[in-house]
Amino acid sequence: MNIYIASDHAGFIKKQELAEKLSRDFSVIDLGPEDLNPGDDYPIFAQRVANSVTNEEGSLGILVCKSGQGMEIAANKVDGVRAALVWNKHIAEETRRDNDSNVLSLPSGELSLDEMYEISKTFLTTQFSKQDRHVRRIEEIREIEDENNG
Repeated sequence: MNIYIASDHAGFIKKQELAEKLSRDFSVIDLGPEDLNPGDDYPIFAQRVANSVTNEEGSLGILVCKSGQGMEIAANKVDGVRAALVWNKHIAEETRRDNDSNVLSLPSGELSLDEMYEISKTFLTTQFSKQDRHVRRIEEIREIEDENNG
């Protein structure tokens, strides 16, 4: 399983450190930016991760920006992405288990590197429950996407 990660300028330093730590246990692919540039716009990097996740079954994504919100919004514009803004391990586990979220959005301005690492590990190691009600709800989300794209 590949883990795709990206950030904006505000999350760049923590993204670099997080990717390094996660690389010890996971196959992490950094989709940018490559260096700190205040002109970097988060939608571009969110789309890179979102497209990678939807094009490779079983992969997951991690986005890092100051509040996590912009990245989450941008990623959720890509069909098949279920990006979740997460701020603790409980929410990370719940969104994977119940929503089969495939992209994690982290608010680097609110979390320490250690917190981001623990949240990420929880997200990456939690499996979707496949309970009927959760499968049904995800299918309902897909139907909404289809209606709005059709």
